[in-house]
Amino acid sequence: MKRSEALVLTVGADPVVVEGRLAGGELECPCCGGMLARWGWGRVRVLRGGRGPVRVRPRRARCRGCGMSHVLLPVFVLARRVDLAEVIGAALAAKAAGAGARTIAAAWGRPVDTVRGWLRRFSSRAEAVRVFFTALLVEVAVDPVPPAQTASLFADAVAAVAGASVAAASRWEHVGEAPPWLVAVAASGGRLLAPGWP
Repeated sequence: MKRSEALVLTVGADPVVVEGRLAGGELECPCCGGMLARWGWGRVRVLRGGRGPVRVRPRRARCRGCGMSHVLLPVFVLARRVDLAEVIGAALAAKAAGAGARTIAAAWGRPVDTVRGWLRRFSSRAEAVRVFFTALLVEVAVDPVPPAQTASLFADAVAAVAGASVAAASRWEHVGEAPPWLVAVAASGGRLLAPGWP
């Protein structure tokens, strides 16, 4: 990766808390472990949430050690997606429950091709996602119980995401307040539907 390319780093949803963590030197560079410092802002993006548009202006940070720049995306945003994680996650869960792309698109008021794109991307890596989130579940659960096999690999992957979220909530109380798809965004670094992940 070239030095000029910024990496995406998932951070909390509250910008005031993120600013405080940056100012206090609490955010670590995932490349070298150095301290991240403020380095301007990304452009304002208007994203589509379940209840209407959401304006996001991502903070940018630069590592004081290696010089790598990072775009700090809030945990409710997936990298390179215009829809929030809550919408995409609900669509994936609906597909796992047997709904088709047209039904999901109509329910969320999204173009059918957009929904098909989410479903295809997730489906193309369903086994890798299932393995990743099952391993996360086993790693963090107090008494791990991997999800039972379902009717499809797609549904197995969605069940693994939900199981990992429950496991994280059982280990860390504050995670219990977060919907499963936000846990999935945090665990995937915002790259759940990005090429090359996991």
